[in-house]
Amino acid sequence: MPLATLDEIRDLLICPRCRSPLTARPGTLRCRAADCPYGAPSGFPTAGRRPVLVDFERSAVTREEVAAAAPGPARRLPAALRRAWKPRNRVAVRNADLLLGGLGGAPVVLVVGGATVGNGVDAVYREPGVRVVAFDLAPSPVTQFVADAHRIPLAAASVDAVVVQAVLEHVLDPAAVVAEIHRVLTADGLVYAETPFLQQVHAGPLDFTRFTASGHRRLFGRFEEIAAGPVAGPGTQLLWSVDHLVRGVTRSASAGRVARGLCCWLRALDRLVPEDYARDSASALYFLGRRREREMTDREVVAYYRGAQTSARGARSARTIAASPDRRSVAGR
Repeated sequence: MPLATLDEIRDLLICPRCRSPLTARPGTLRCRAADCPYGAPSGFPTAGRRPVLVDFERSAVTREEVAAAAPGPARRLPAALRRAWKPRNRVAVRNADLLLGGLGGAPVVLVVGGATVGNGVDAVYREPGVRVVAFDLAPSPVTQFVADAHRIPLAAASVDAVVVQAVLEHVLDPAAVVAEIHRVLTADGLVYAETPFLQQVHAGPLDFTRFTASGHRRLFGRFEEIAAGPVAGPGTQLLWSVDHLVRGVTRSASAGRVARGLCCWLRALDRLVPEDYARDSASALYFLGRRREREMTDREVVAYYRGAQTSARGARSARTIAASPDRRSVAGR
């Protein structure tokens, strides 16, 4: 697994408060700016022997919460049950290959929210020559440091690609996080994101946001689209609903999980739904794009819609925008 060591990426790290470089001290890191609170001899705290590069005065999490966030041992189902409960994410597999194919030699790939290796993106961790940098708010064997995605402690233009899979629903300000991703990427850097559209609340109080396909595209408006679409369609969305309906009726999460297992065949219905319909009713959506400076206009966002709801009024509006002389390509060319 090409997870870079902390020593290998130390020159990329910056202070999340003042953006100054960091300096190493025995057992910790500290900010080089003398007037920064994190420039004190104590420097940044650690959790699980990993530096905690969080500006706690500007973060929704506290030192105590980070210290208590270390994940416990994983409880793994038997392989056959695991495949039925959470099958291989083939969309992510395909897009991870596209991402890797679009990178040059010896790229640095940042995984935001990488406490675990995401479903279908493990190729990123296996690819020879790739240096993976990963962080989360919980220390993990597959992360080098703890950080808040709203203030990524990496220098501008320091990474070649970013993977942010099933994370943006759990941040308070997704636009701020995407702006940080844009900042740390090199000029032609790539981003791969997967974000829920129609899913029930998961992670309790740490679940905030959902996006339609057009809303997801607007979120990544400063990126040229390479590919985008559903990760999982309405069959998977229905499976989520069955799970949570049974949970609500029985007041039991375990009963919901049993119902989910018994109805796992609903996922197969995704294959029967054309992509334009799936975009309007997907469980989750993906976006693969390349960094650029120009941002989509609001008119381009409206014209971007590719779903199946083509009412006469909506079709007229889309045609009007498409025919507008000042309309530029959504891809930015």
